Amino acid sequence: MNQPKPASLRAESRLRLASWVETPRVQYSIVVLIVINAITLGLETSPTVMAHAGSWLLALDNFVLGVFVVEISVKLYAHRWFFFRDPWNVFDFIIITIALIPASGPLAVLRTLRILRVLRLISMVPRLRFVVESLLHAIPGIASIAGLLVLLYYVFAVMATGLFSADHPAWFGTIGKSMYTLFQIMTLESWSMGIVRPVMETHPYAWLFFIPFILIATFTILNLFIAIIVNTMQTMHDRTHTQEKKAIEDALHHEGSNLAEQLQKLREELIEVKQLLRQRGGDQS
Repeated sequence: MNQPKPASLRAESRLRLASWVETPRVQYSIVVLIVINAITLGLETSPTVMAHAGSWLLALDNFVLGVFVVEISVKLYAHRWFFFRDPWNVFDFIIITIALIPASGPLAVLRTLRILRVLRLISMVPRLRFVVESLLHAIPGIASIAGLLVLLYYVFAVMATGLFSADHPAWFGTIGKSMYTLFQIMTLESWSMGIVRPVMETHPYAWLFFIPFILIATFTILNLFIAIIVNTMQTMHDRTHTQEKKAIEDALHHEGSNLAEQLQKLREELIEVKQLLRQRGGDQS
């Protein structure tokens, strides 16, 4: 008998590990551990909790990190270099690598980056992953709107500096100060009582400058950001739905083809059976 080659055994074991680590039970367990880890990292910020259960929390944190390392190691062994072709695998790998950096001495500040492990929920939950992918696909459109917003800011900042710098240098003394003040106005944070009304005490018609800016920047430009994101999410949803529909149609077509082939074979077998019966009937007669 031919013995299986070691290479084929390794390949088979990698396939088994790859299928096992992607099973819903394992994935749900990882999600639960991520949530638990998020809670423990939050509890570690409390001196009172750390005084009573600090050692337990640190032990649990190290245990969860060890499970994450084992999971990534299994995926690396199962997929080998193909592991890095998936951006979400690369994301998880970077997060776990950051968590393994020793947080002592000059690198003590990196200890706060342990909370980044919670971001692994994005790669584990399909809905969150869809939202992030939509945001990434919307970046070109967002960049265009951001460029338009910067241009708008610059134009209004130059105008505001020329109009109000003499009487209100703290807000409009330079272009930089004017842009920051306009940003505050755009967010509608104390824009009327805090900035515009004091300016109107020296410039009664200043509302003719600020109200058009708010209408353009706040109610138009910012809504364009939302429109682009929503449109991108809808486009990706339709694309995903189309792909799933096509996959189902292909599967049905394949099953239909197989069924037609099987029916054709049954017909041929029935014809052969009829011919045999006729031959036997002729021989008996």
